[in-house]
Amino acid sequence: MKIMKYLSLVLVLAIAVSCEKNEITFDTTPVTDMAEFQLHYFVPVTSGAANNITKVEINGQLYSNNKAPLSTYNAIPSGYVGRIYTVNPGNVNIKMYQGTDMDVLVYDQNVSLTKGKQNVFVHDFNLPPVVFDNGFPYTANVTAHTDSTTWVKFYNFLYETSGVATSLKLQYQYIDPRDDTKMINIGQPVSFGETTGWQAIKVVKSIEISSGYARINYRIKVIDNSGAEVGDLQVMKTNGTYGSYADYWTGYIGRRYHHIMSGMRAAAPVSAVRQFTAL
Repeated sequence: MKIMKYLSLVLVLAIAVSCEKNEITFDTTPVTDMAEFQLHYFVPVTSGAANNITKVEINGQLYSNNKAPLSTYNAIPSGYVGRIYTVNPGNVNIKMYQGTDMDVLVYDQNVSLTKGKQNVFVHDFNLPPVVFDNGFPYTANVTAHTDSTTWVKFYNFLYETSGVATSLKLQYQYIDPRDDTKMINIGQPVSFGETTGWQAIKVVKSIEISSGYARINYRIKVIDNSGAEVGDLQVMKTNGTYGSYADYWTGYIGRRYHHIMSGMRAAAPVSAVRQFTAL
């Protein structure tokens, strides 16, 4: 018994020494003072591999290549919600390339980025990007059992035709889930290159005992210079006819979504709201 006791004591001491000599650490880099950003590609071009961005350089450093291309009407970093790039704040150069050999330079612009999270939108190959504050940290509306809200941030990057940005001011709306005759405004009307900021949308669960989601139906109204609503936004369809914009997305409680109106209203590629999940 004494032998077993002493062996146990030796084993405990060995484990203690081992733990002291092999402290587990994580190789991390603080981002407190860094510019954090996601890069969005919303130039109104036809979707497809030929128009994908196959290489992105930030200040001369490779940030993305053909292994994870930046596809049209999308953003990087991709793959996981909430991923970001970091760079030192200040003047930042962005280069974007196309082609399977990643050698066709299509974008070379400078932009000023500040400390903290932001969303960088490239909408014209010949213009600097538009930068928006990400709105982080995020708030939540919490009830006794769960959040009751999904959050949407609407952007107006609608073009009329190639190279011609829309002059229309757009009011994003959704149909009241408890009264389908009532439209609810999502923030204030926005002109080209503007956003509503984060706006709360009430979710009425499709399944009562669940994490919570529902179909949300969206519409867009046109607002004149006096602030009056002048009718539905008319957009060209793929068959060449015009009709009122209408679409829907599934909204999950507690999630946050960028909704970007993009493409061309009166030409091909036709317009649509593209969704990018922030949280």
